[in-house]
Parts: sequence; C-alpha cells; structure tokens
Amino acid sequence: MSDQDIASAVGEELYRIAPDIDLEDIVRDADLQEEFDIDSMDFLNLVTALGKRFQIDMPEADYDEMRSFDALVEYISDKTA
Repeated sequence: MSDQDIASAVGEELYRIAPDIDLEDIVRDADLQEEFDIDSMDFLNLVTALGKRFQIDMPEADYDEMRSFDALVEYISDKTA
C-alpha cells in the first residue's frame, strides 16, 4: 500500500471523527489534537478506526509517534510494510 493510499485513508477517518475539518487545510506536521481541538476520546476513536482498517495494533504506548497527520501515515506505513 502506498503512502498516498494511507494518507487518503487517514483523511477519511479523520473526517469521520471531525467532519468540520477541511482536509485541504491540514498542516501535515502539526499536532492533530492541538490544530483541530480534537479531544483524547476523538483521538482514541481515530487510532482505533485506523487500527481496524489496516488490521494493525496501535498501542497507547505509541500514541506519541502518531500526533500529526504525517506521523500517522508514517506509523501505519511502517506497520504495514
């Protein structure tokens, strides 16, 4: 799976969590929770949805590695390689 495919999936799941977010305006290296005022429960729902979608384990211990859009894409890319 390409990074572009992963980025599209992350964007889709992020939109499901926060439909008011304009995906075109995402600063890809900014902290998602701070940039879009996503609370910890929304972040958990995002990570859970992505874990299910890609059939990978995304443990809470790794959350610091998943803080930005690009970090999520890279994390999933590494786990699915």
